[in-house]
Amino acid sequence: MHNYTSDFLLLEFSKIWELQIIYIALLLILYLMTLSGNLLIIIAVVSDHRLHIPMYFFLMNLAIQDIGSVSVIIPKAIFNSLTNTRHICYSGCVTQLLLFVFFLGSDIAVLTLMAYDRYVAICNPLQYEIIMNRAACTKMISCVWIASFLNSVMNTVETFIIPFCSNIINQFYCEIPHLLKIACSGSYISEIGVVMFSSTLGFGCFVFIVITYVKIFAAVLKIPSVHGRKKAFSTCLPHLTVFSIFLFTAYFAYLWPVSDNPSYADFVVTIMYSVVPSMLNPLIYSMRNKDIKVALFRFFSLRAFFKNN
Repeated sequence: MHNYTSDFLLLEFSKIWELQIIYIALLLILYLMTLSGNLLIIIAVVSDHRLHIPMYFFLMNLAIQDIGSVSVIIPKAIFNSLTNTRHICYSGCVTQLLLFVFFLGSDIAVLTLMAYDRYVAICNPLQYEIIMNRAACTKMISCVWIASFLNSVMNTVETFIIPFCSNIINQFYCEIPHLLKIACSGSYISEIGVVMFSSTLGFGCFVFIVITYVKIFAAVLKIPSVHGRKKAFSTCLPHLTVFSIFLFTAYFAYLWPVSDNPSYADFVVTIMYSVVPSMLNPLIYSMRNKDIKVALFRFFSLRAFFKNN
């Protein structure tokens, strides 16, 4: 038994430089799309006081978490590929895992809050301002950040207190299943329990969202206006679709046995839960949203006006 505490070796995408360039370009495109889309959401919500309502407050927090989750893993992967290195120090691996699990958990919780917000707005509109007041929303989002951080600390501590019998991680970032794969035999039972606990919480959020949307759809079908029904469905269905893709690919990555030899399928699954939802969220919630478009138009118009004067 040997406990590696100096550094780890991350996955090398390919020994062929041309394929390395393709991987780098793909990751860079995904990262820039995610970063720009979510930054636009934050700018719109912060700059326009008319968007200071619960729905956009939660959306801004989701954007912050999406930027955080991809920024924790992608820049390091791109840097390693460009410099032709695989190293990540022990403390860097701990930090990466801590922050990634933190942002990922926060994402799930905020999406759940957003579903509840839509449920109250559609199914109980007369009580909406009372239920979703500023103090209540602040408490909800504070609980999300605190609970997600505690969950992340628990997962990180349980992962790194175990001894590792290898320092080769067959993943392009420090991920719990691949770290458990290189753990010494029989020393990671407690962390498996923590992963199962976190997975159960995530599945509970999914069930809550499904039940919430079933009630929303039932209420929407009673709306006499065809335009109103289309608007409600166009908001809810993409939300449920992206959350389902994220959750089930994450379950596959975390609960399916890790293979000894990494494959293109493993890479696709990882991208599907760690990057794609963060990239799609701005498109689903904002780029088709008239209020966000108007807020951005005003913001950039004012910037251009002051610059010209």
